[in-house]
Amino acid sequence: MKFTGRIWKFGDHINTDLIIPARYINSMDPAFLAAHCMEDTDPDFVKKIKPGDIIVAGENFGCGSSREHAPIAIKAAGIACVIAKSFARIFYRSSFNMGLPIFESRDLYERVTEGDRIEVDGDEGWIRIVGVDLEPFRVQPIPPFMQTLVEAGGLMKKIEKERQRVL
Repeated sequence: MKFTGRIWKFGDHINTDLIIPARYINSMDPAFLAAHCMEDTDPDFVKKIKPGDIIVAGENFGCGSSREHAPIAIKAAGIACVIAKSFARIFYRSSFNMGLPIFESRDLYERVTEGDRIEVDGDEGWIRIVGVDLEPFRVQPIPPFMQTLVEAGGLMKKIEKERQRVL
């Protein structure tokens, strides 16, 4: 799991209502959710991002309501992965269940500015700021089982693929 992209930086305690406002959760359509991703935090976010971009955030990213809509919106918007100082526990699990790779790094946030490009190696467990002569930041590699969830597009898609293989 390797990613290279431009970063979009958000602060601490970005809750699920800031990721995808509650007024839109009557739909599970990924494209619809993506169109409103981060709308109340940055109204132009989806207009500015490009596929493969990366969110870097502070503490407790994804706190608040336990809904799958938030990681679906982020992934469907084209964000490759999210890196935060820490994640709300339910968001952490929901992200992998929806096929969105996430990484915790306590040190990266203070060393980057919005617009920087970074490389992420989820297999080896490091992040490097492109064009900056610093040692890579260490992150926990994504365990193989979690990688299979991401590669399949999420838990339900993985189960469906395995079910089809059995039939």
